[in-house]
This record gives sequence, structure tokens and C-alpha cells, in this order.
Amino acid sequence: MEPRDVAFALAAGGVTFLLTVIWGEPLITLLKRFGIGKKIRVDGPQAHLSKVGTPTMGGLLIILPELAVTAFINAVSLINGNFTGRSILLPLSVLVLFTALGALDDWLGIKGVRRGEGLRGRQIFLWQSAIALAAAFGLYYVLGINQVALPGTPFWELDAWVYIPIATFVIVGMSNAVNLTDGLDGLAGLIVATAFVAYGVIAYLQGQVFLVRFCFTLIGALFAFLWYNAHPAQLFMGGSASYSLGATLGVVALMTGQWVLLPIIAIVPVSVTLSVILQVAYFKLTRRLTGKGKRLFKMAPLHHHFELVGWSETQVVQRFWLVALLAAMVGVALALL
Repeated sequence: MEPRDVAFALAAGGVTFLLTVIWGEPLITLLKRFGIGKKIRVDGPQAHLSKVGTPTMGGLLIILPELAVTAFINAVSLINGNFTGRSILLPLSVLVLFTALGALDDWLGIKGVRRGEGLRGRQIFLWQSAIALAAAFGLYYVLGINQVALPGTPFWELDAWVYIPIATFVIVGMSNAVNLTDGLDGLAGLIVATAFVAYGVIAYLQGQVFLVRFCFTLIGALFAFLWYNAHPAQLFMGGSASYSLGATLGVVALMTGQWVLLPIIAIVPVSVTLSVILQVAYFKLTRRLTGKGKRLFKMAPLHHHFELVGWSETQVVQRFWLVALLAAMVGVALALL
């Protein structure tokens, strides 16, 4: 990649940030007018009850500027039939489809019959799996991406019967991991933006021009979202953003071939997910053994545990972000080996 390619990617992120910030105020006004957020269920400590009524569906804030800028900067390459340029349609499609799925979940949670609940878990998982499976087939058969690299070793290729299930698991797993992380003002946005920076750098080192541009335009949109999501939040992510950002991060990791590093680069969402799994498993095990279930953490996901320990919401977000930043640095370092 040429230095001008990096400059262009960074400039695209800046333009996306400005467009998203401008779009933010009208969107929040519109969401309030339609009561989007008025009946949203707020999980977590009692202190979070004051957040009831905050508008949700933050994915709508991110997706429209991202689509506009990505379409503009890739238009010439797409018209000329540049295959590398067309490849960016896959993560963009995943972003759009998961945003739509999350938006439906948000809408049903507010206006549907099961208010406060949204889609059933099995329904969300089924649709996530279907979209992720299609993306995995696209990666393998359309883009010819089936590589994996371990630190200090060259890339090696996987057969379809191995790669496609793994790719599907990575996409669905990250989608749900980021959704679980979205519980405090600014937390998920900071963590995901940091992870996209790391994979943007990895894509740059690999010379994937269009993937670098995609990552940094999305980072620009995420920074603008954080403008409105910083404590006290004016806008929540909702499923429309958390599901789509996690799934897209999984696709980007797969496109670089460095998806083995994802548990390091995305250490916070992975840890949050593990805390929920351990909490449920420990509760069921102790209930079976003693007749009364016990909890491993004061509350799961993990960030709520630290709130109940005595950390303020801002302290949790800042400290988790510092961990994420260091983990991203380690991940990029390992990718250089």
C-alpha cells in the first residue's frame, strides 16, 4: 500500500465521522418522537433504571453514513470490475443484514407483543446462523478466502468442511459477544472501535487497500456514535448496532486470515461472554449438588459484576477500554511475527 492509500482511508474515516455526527441529532429527535426506547428493558444494577426511555437503534446512526461513504469511495472500482473492490461487498452485506435483524429485535422489544423482550433467542440465533453461513460460503467459494495464520507461522489453507463451520462460528460468536458487552454507556463502542483499528492495521500490513478503507470508515462512524453514547448516553446501540458490529468484526478478522488472534484483540467481549457462560453453568451445577444455586459473579455479564463491587460506570468503561487497547497492541504484534 502507498502512503496516500492510508491517508485516503483516514480521511474517509473523518468524513464518515462528520456525516454521522450531523445525522445524529435528527435521528435522536426522530426516535424520541416515535417512542423508540420508551419501553426498552434495561438490564443491570438498579442504578441503570434511570436510563429507561433513552432512544435505542443506534445501528441506524452508523449504517447510513457507512453505506454512503463506502459506496462513494468504491464506486469507481466497482464499475471497472475490480475484484478487490467487489470483495468489500461481503462485510458490507453482513453489516446491513445484521443491522436489519437487530433493528427488528429492537422494534419488537418496544412495539411488539412481547414488549421488553424482542425476538426469542432461538429465532435470533437461527437468523444469525443463516446469514453467517451464507457469508462463510461467500468467503470460501466467491472470494477464495480460506487461510489461517498462527503467530510465527506462514498462512496455510483449510478445506471447506473445516473452514465454513469455523467461519460461521466466528461470525455468530462475535455478534453475540458484542451484544453482551453492550451494557454500559460507551463500553461496546470503544471496545469494537479499538478492535477495528487493530484489524485495520493488520489489513494495511497485508496490503488490503479496500479492507483498510472499510475498517476506518466504520471506525469514523463508531467514533460519531460514541459522541452520543458517552455517559450519560443520549442513544443506545441496541441490537441493530451490537449484533451487526460484532458479526462484521468477525468477517473482517476472517478476511485477514488472522482470526485466531480475535480472542486476544477482542478480549473484552470474549471475557464478557465467558462470564455469562460460567455464571449459568456454576448456578446450575451448585443447584444440582446443593439444591440451591450459587453465583460465581455478583452479576453477569462481567461489567455489571464490577459495578456491584464498587466501580463507577465510567471507571468500568475506562479500565475495560485500557485492557482492550493493550490487547489490540499485543494482537497486532503477534500478527507481525
